[in-house]
Amino acid sequence: MNKNKNKKGFTLIELLVVIAIIGLLSTLAIVALNSARQKSRDAKRVADIKQIQTALEIYYNDNFEYPANVESGSSIGTTTGAGVIYMTGVPTAPTPADGTCEGDTGSNNNAYTYVQEDGPTGSSYSLSYCLGAETGNVPAGPQTATPGGVY
Repeated sequence: MNKNKNKKGFTLIELLVVIAIIGLLSTLAIVALNSARQKSRDAKRVADIKQIQTALEIYYNDNFEYPANVESGSSIGTTTGAGVIYMTGVPTAPTPADGTCEGDTGSNNNAYTYVQEDGPTGSSYSLSYCLGAETGNVPAGPQTATPGGVY
């Protein structure tokens, strides 16, 4: 009687091949997921900047100047007079930072940095931020948003 004829199952080689294929597929899935996460962080950065710009323009239309200071987590609006709030909770940049901004001397290249410009009249501003990859028509790297657009 031959005992080997009735045995069913996988050989060691077959199991190793299946394990290798599963490992390769899971590695590819993780790489694709990380890429999607980076793209979503950059898309959020661009959307945040556009929201901040919209609030700044509404503020300018009502006050004929841009605010002196805008910080992440704070509000854009006046605390005196009518007390109009144009944006509650200025967004913070998503983490982690993607890529590095060349020429950035600060320790945090992942922050939104607002500066009121044109002296005491406050007739302009610059809003700096950094993208890890091209998003829409905005190239990767350090970017500056002004009342005229994104440069």
